[in-house]
Amino acid sequence: MLNLILKDILIQKNILIIYIATIILYLMVNVSSVFIVFIYSIVFVLSAFSNDEKDNANILLNSLPYTRKEIVSSKYIGTLIFTGFFMFYTYLFDFLLNGKEVAVLWKEILLIMGLVMIVISFILPISYKFKTKYLTIFMMVSFAIYLVMVKSFFPNFNNLVKTVVQNFMTVQELQLYLIITLLIVLLYIGSWMLSIRIYERKAF
Repeated sequence: MLNLILKDILIQKNILIIYIATIILYLMVNVSSVFIVFIYSIVFVLSAFSNDEKDNANILLNSLPYTRKEIVSSKYIGTLIFTGFFMFYTYLFDFLLNGKEVAVLWKEILLIMGLVMIVISFILPISYKFKTKYLTIFMMVSFAIYLVMVKSFFPNFNNLVKTVVQNFMTVQELQLYLIITLLIVLLYIGSWMLSIRIYERKAF
């Protein structure tokens, strides 16, 4: 399974340079580190998934000595590894460029991981069921609807999101964090099992 995760990294090794360069640019204009890690983690996972759809790559994957369960599991485990990778580099460059302390709040780590896990929990089953191009269309339409809604009906939505995040970071109840973490983990595992079930039933 480790080789499957390494495959996703090696296929995108040239793009990683672009990722790192643009991360530096975003940090130079003071874009939130949480936002950067979240977006790049999602993009990396989706790019890795779309590569598996090219030129009948799934047929090749299924001819290798890996079970379909291992192929799906590599994506879910890889997501956590890739997120950790982007988190490390983003906070390292933030320190080098802006002089901010590298000491990351554990709440911030939980927030990033939680957001990535929630989004991936919905994206991967949909991607296994359909094609990623349909997911891309759905995301583009959703983003357009979001822009219209924010501009026309909820002009303060972005500020509301910032407030919610800030409130989350200041909550002192450890029990609340444990409950939220447990719910997200259960959602992630449920999505994982669903994706395995969908992929095992696909014919290539």
